[in-house]
Amino acid sequence: MDFKPMQYVYEAVGNPAAYTLLLLHGTGGNERDLLPLAKSLGKGFNVLSLRGNVQEHGMPRFFRRLGMGVFDEEDVHFRTHEMVHFLEKLAVTEGFDINKLVAVGYSNGANIAGAVLILYPELLAGAVLFRPMQPLSGIEDSFETQRQAPVFMSSGKQDGTVDPAATAAYAALLSSNGFKVSAVEIPAGHNLVQQDVTLAAEWIKDNFQ
Repeated sequence: MDFKPMQYVYEAVGNPAAYTLLLLHGTGGNERDLLPLAKSLGKGFNVLSLRGNVQEHGMPRFFRRLGMGVFDEEDVHFRTHEMVHFLEKLAVTEGFDINKLVAVGYSNGANIAGAVLILYPELLAGAVLFRPMQPLSGIEDSFETQRQAPVFMSSGKQDGTVDPAATAAYAALLSSNGFKVSAVEIPAGHNLVQQDVTLAAEWIKDNFQ
């Protein structure tokens, strides 16, 4: 496959046993967008932040979409495989443990992280999904995890982009396939607010520190 490398920032903490926070930005973001967020989520982690390889009107994304909330699922598959291939090579280059990746994704970044959960259900040690949408359809019986990685999902009650019922169904799908899902709904729109960060930091502390 014609996989392309990805632009990234990697900050090592100097501990071979450390978990690595994998930061995945939203539409129009880049590999530096979520670096301040990582500092608020906890200490003692390596930080790896990627830039999506797709451009939408000059805005970086992790995969193409056909319209608002309508994903190009063929591209979701390709870009997910491309990203995982890159991560596996980068783990060797940078010296982090590929089995200790905790994805932290916002919006489009949360959706590519969700695609990793579905297509590579044993890869991630955990995932924080801010304002996620289910990235792939028709996959209810096609994946299962023995690892039972914990997943934190945060949705906004006033989010005009994501249907709350769809988010609940997505959480139920991940739970039914073996993930340990903690889903919260907060009084916010699609943008991140402090409550997202506070709750995610508490969840990370409970699961990875």
